[in-house]
Amino acid sequence: MLIKNVGKLVGVRDDEKLCLKGREMAELKTIDNAWMFVENGRIEAFGSVDSMPSTEGETVDAEGGYVFPSFCDSHTHIVYAGSREGEFVDKIRGLSYAEIARRGGGILNSADRLHDLSEDELYEQAMRRVREIVQKGTGAVEIKSGYGLNTADELKMLRVIRRIKQTAPLKVVATFLGAHAVSREYAGRQDEYVDLVVNEMLPEVAREGLADFVDVFCDEGFFTLEETARILQTGLKYGLRGKIHGQELADSGGVEVAVENAALSVDHLESMTERDIELLKKAPLSSPEGDTNVQNKGNEASSGAVWGALIPTALPGTSFFLNMPFAPGRRIIDAGLPLAVASDYNPGSTPSGDMKFVVSLACIKMRLLPAEAINAATVNSAAAMDLSREYGSIRRGNVANFFITEPLSSVDFLPYAYTTPVIRRVFLRGEEQ
Repeated sequence: MLIKNVGKLVGVRDDEKLCLKGREMAELKTIDNAWMFVENGRIEAFGSVDSMPSTEGETVDAEGGYVFPSFCDSHTHIVYAGSREGEFVDKIRGLSYAEIARRGGGILNSADRLHDLSEDELYEQAMRRVREIVQKGTGAVEIKSGYGLNTADELKMLRVIRRIKQTAPLKVVATFLGAHAVSREYAGRQDEYVDLVVNEMLPEVAREGLADFVDVFCDEGFFTLEETARILQTGLKYGLRGKIHGQELADSGGVEVAVENAALSVDHLESMTERDIELLKKAPLSSPEGDTNVQNKGNEASSGAVWGALIPTALPGTSFFLNMPFAPGRRIIDAGLPLAVASDYNPGSTPSGDMKFVVSLACIKMRLLPAEAINAATVNSAAAMDLSREYGSIRRGNVANFFITEPLSSVDFLPYAYTTPVIRRVFLRGEEQ
């Protein structure tokens, strides 16, 4: 398939870097008046119009629109039961996220609803959200469990995610988040709940091969540093690298435990400190070949593959919806670090998976340049799922996940026009959706 009449091909890469950091994030290579050739679901070639090949295969006319690599959304909770607009009204009336949780809302509310749904019902609800984010330009997504909070319901969620993997056109990775909150059954017995996660849930998840990663909500009022480290270290024994919810509600040490336990990403960071930035600067970053210097912390998966960098990940949609501080994205980049952005699509704190809006928020509220925000939502968010070898950029050999926009005045128009629906056509694995 030849895509021709491309006004601008965006996110072109000819290197082997697995993530961009610091000043590199402002580099967004483009080709004007371009073409791209796709074969067997992968990008085979591209260039400027004067080098366009002739072909007898399918031709797609971009009509002067821009071609972007699909967004990669490395933090979502889109398998959930029903909505929570009642809590939205509570927030308007002045209740905080923590106050709603203490009153039995929040995560426990979603857990109660999920318990009553069958796998089929949960799958159908989730697939509506999957179809929504695909049409908004997302081509790779991480989906977490965490609304089960008992072994049976956590496994139910992960089986639904596996079914989405098998049936949806976008790339899906699964994360086990049994340590999202303490279930009602274990109220006042958090140490026993952690025992359940470690001794029963994780072995079952691993036995069925249901997860790619393990996550913990390490924050004030949720799980402690010691509990988080225990869960992450157990996950590593089963070949599951960690992804941390950290520094959202308070300076809880989430970055420190992420660094010490070779986590792939530490997400939220609304309460991030200068000490956290210094810790991240000392954390290992991947070389172009993907090598790291992590010592004795599970930096090699059970398959022998070497893992990449620890990626700080901001979730600006959460800050927007909860009216709370934004992660210090500008400071993170200026410190020479990588940064990813993701949606946090969930029923309580971010009921949106619109990655174009996330890119806009990253520019408006976190002071990222448009090129930095686009890189954060594509190649770096792919790296936060260990997918950037094949996703998140226009590179020869990558999976052909991309979208075509209306003709634009510049790349900067994408985040500038923050509600304008500029995405016209979506392709995943080379097939139009």
